[in-house]
Amino acid sequence: MENLKIDEGTYRHSLPIQIRFNDVDRFGHVNNNMYFSYYDLGKQEYLQSVLSKDFMQNDLVPVVVNIHADFFAPVYYADEIVVQTRISHIGDKSFVLQQRAVNTTKNQVVCQCSTVMVCYSLKLQASVSLPDEYRKNVSEYEQRAF
Repeated sequence: MENLKIDEGTYRHSLPIQIRFNDVDRFGHVNNNMYFSYYDLGKQEYLQSVLSKDFMQNDLVPVVVNIHADFFAPVYYADEIVVQTRISHIGDKSFVLQQRAVNTTKNQVVCQCSTVMVCYSLKLQASVSLPDEYRKNVSEYEQRAF
């Protein structure tokens, strides 16, 4: 599969990732399971920066209901990578978070991930509508209407 061309204008959020010694498997490259940890770091940084600093400390929390990743090229211990994150779609109760890992040395997308998240009330133990404030914050940050 041919690697995707990096379009810097579509991903406004970028987080450098430090590859740890234990991330690398016996084949000498980062184990595929580790990408989900990297995406979690990007996800948390994005949501804290865009939604609110205390988004995980109130009643409403985003929960993962679906996640899918495509792997294009291996990453090695000495590589420098960043995780880029954006929200591409917002529904009534859910949103789609798209992320990709980019090898900045090679200017190459090495993996991409799509995650569907639902706004969940811990008090009600049920999904609820996404707050208007969150929708507004994402629209302003992504510079597009949702």
